[in-house]
Amino acid sequence: MSSNVPDLLDPSERLVVAMSGGVDSTVAAHMLHEAGHPLVGLFMRNGVDAEESEKAKKSCCSVGDARDARMVASGLGIPFQAVDLKREFGRVIQYFLAEYGRGRTPNPCAICNRDLKFHRLLAFADELGAAGVATGHYAQLEIAAGRPIVRRGVDHTKDQSYQLFCVAEADLLRTRLPLGGLRKSEVRALAAERGLRTASKPDSQEICFVPKGDYRELLDSQTVHPGDLVDTHGHVLGQHPGTEYFTIGQRRGLGVAAGRPLYVVEILPERGVVVLGDVEDCHSSRCEVDEVNLIGFDAPDSGSFRADVQVRYHHDAAPANIELDGTRARVVFDEPQLAVAPGQGAAFYRADRLLGGGWIASTESRPSNALETVRA
Repeated sequence: MSSNVPDLLDPSERLVVAMSGGVDSTVAAHMLHEAGHPLVGLFMRNGVDAEESEKAKKSCCSVGDARDARMVASGLGIPFQAVDLKREFGRVIQYFLAEYGRGRTPNPCAICNRDLKFHRLLAFADELGAAGVATGHYAQLEIAAGRPIVRRGVDHTKDQSYQLFCVAEADLLRTRLPLGGLRKSEVRALAAERGLRTASKPDSQEICFVPKGDYRELLDSQTVHPGDLVDTHGHVLGQHPGTEYFTIGQRRGLGVAAGRPLYVVEILPERGVVVLGDVEDCHSSRCEVDEVNLIGFDAPDSGSFRADVQVRYHHDAAPANIELDGTRARVVFDEPQLAVAPGQGAAFYRADRLLGGGWIASTESRPSNALETVRA
C-alpha cells in the first residue's frame, strides 16, 4: 500500500492529515501511516447546526463524522484534534451568499480548499511542528524543479483537480495527495480489507454548510432581489421571488411554461431581472478571468497560449486560446460553451495537467441585439 504514496516529502517528516470521517481521508491517513509518516489527525468543525440524520446522509463535519475520524485516529495510534473553524467557515458562507446577491454562481469548495484545507491547515501544521498537510483529494501531485505539478486523478469520475486551480504554489509544495493514483473502488476495497468503519460510508454529496442540500434556505434571512422573468427581447414572462434563486444555465424550476426548454442566460440583480432564452442563447464564445493563479507553469512572454479550459466541476474541458495580462486573462473558446457562469472557476489544462486558472468575471455570448436591448 505504501508504494502508492507519491514521494513528495521525507517519510520521516511529520504531517497534519485532514480527517473528515469519510472513507477517502481515512484511507489517505492509513496510506501515509504505513509509509512511515508521523501524523496528527485534524477534524474541521464548521459550526453549522443541523439534525444529525440530515448531515449523515449528505454532508460532512457532523458529530458522527468527528467520532468516526477520532476512532480512526485512535486505531492508528496518532494524535487527533477537532478544530473549531466556525469563524472561517462563516466567511465562506458570507462569500457564498454575496456572490448570489451579485448574480454570480459561487464555488465554495474551491474557496475552502484555498483558504482552509490548505492555507489554514498549514498554519496549524506550523504550530504543531509539522512539515505539511495531507488530504483525501482525488488529484495527483508531484514536485519538479522545486515547483508543484498537479494532474487529474487516475479516477476521472472522481477527479478533484479542478477545485485546486486557485491554491497557491507555496501551499501545494507542502501538500500530499495520496489518493490521486487510485480509483474510488480501490480506496473502498483497501478500507474493507483493513476493516475500517468508513469502508461503506456514503460519499458526501452536498456543500458542507448546506446539510439539507438546498442553499435557498440560507437566503431566508438575506435581502433578495425579486422582479421579472423576461425573454431575450425584454418581454415579461412572469415574476420571481429573487434573482438569488437562479444560476446561469438553469433549466428547471423557472416558474414559467413556454412550450419549449428555456434557460437562464443572464441575471441582473440591480434591476431584479432574470433573462431566459433558448439553449443557443446560453452559450458563450469567450470569458474574462480574474485572479489568475498559475501552478508549475510559466506563460510565454507573449502571454498567449493554448489550453483546455474547464468552467465548472462537471464540465469537459474545452480547447481555447488564452491571452494573459498580469493576473487577468481573456479566454476565447474554439467552440461556444454552455452555461459559462461568472463566479465559477476557469481551470486551464494540458492533457491531464492542471496549469492553474482563475475566477470567471464576465462572459460574451453569441451576438444578440435583442439581449443588448434587455441589458440597456
